[in-house]
Amino acid sequence: MVTVDATERPTGSAPRPRRRGIQETRGYRVFQVVNGIILTLVVVVTLYPFVNIVARSLSDEAYIIAGQVNLVPRGFTLDTYQFLMSDPLFWTNYRNTVFYTVTATVISIVMTTCYAYVLSKKQLKGRSALVGIAVFTMFFTGGLIPNYVLVTSLGLKNSVWAIALPNAINVFNLLVMKAFFESLPTELEEAAAVDGLNTYGILLRIVLPLSKAIVATMVLFYAVAFWNSWFAAFLYMDRQELWPVTVYLRNLIAGATGAENVGSITEANEVQAEATLKAVTIVLTTLPILLVYPFVQRYFVRGIMLGAVKG
Repeated sequence: MVTVDATERPTGSAPRPRRRGIQETRGYRVFQVVNGIILTLVVVVTLYPFVNIVARSLSDEAYIIAGQVNLVPRGFTLDTYQFLMSDPLFWTNYRNTVFYTVTATVISIVMTTCYAYVLSKKQLKGRSALVGIAVFTMFFTGGLIPNYVLVTSLGLKNSVWAIALPNAINVFNLLVMKAFFESLPTELEEAAAVDGLNTYGILLRIVLPLSKAIVATMVLFYAVAFWNSWFAAFLYMDRQELWPVTVYLRNLIAGATGAENVGSITEANEVQAEATLKAVTIVLTTLPILLVYPFVQRYFVRGIMLGAVKG
């Protein structure tokens, strides 16, 4: 009788992989140190402007003018914040900004997605002409006066449509979404068509669920653009109660806000000077975006990488 050693490996079985720890050579340790130093410097360079702006917004004007404010507030004061927060027009304009941003972003996402999905179909007749029309607008526009005449003649003044419709499609975002849709397997859409789905069903039930990353990226792009936009509202909004908060703060810095109590407050020295006001303006306009960005950051990175697979 032939005995088989239990420790012997049966014939044909794969060898067991051996675990080997990473040998930290001298070169690898040097790389880790240098990499850590570089990343630390990048973090410091990135965070310094934000911390400095916050410190300036909380500092007295005299210290700012003297250049003594870096990372820590000097002559701590909340006068400018209190002034802005106590003005009812500020909160009205802030609500307008939220409404304009949400409405315009939804319109832009719908229109950009539909246009990009159409352009991603290589079998579409006239596809080259549609792409050319979109790219043409990146280099040539009608100009300020024709645009103003067009918006006015269409009756869009003093409405959210004056902000949302003229800027509904950003060509760069359109091309990124087009490239992403082209990278999706065509077999999925063909199988869905065989199952009886039409074009809209394929887009809503197959394509969009696979496109969460690029859609979230486009939402971030459009939301930031509309949130920071002020020039369109400055042109097409005639009444203060319709302004977004960016126009309110812009006019406040320029000394033309139109609020009745600005002059008296300034004379009483209850409002900080221009240096502090600019810092407060930056904080108030960027804070909402900074709070939202961490929740969409992972989609942002994936969307940009996936959308750049094809040109």
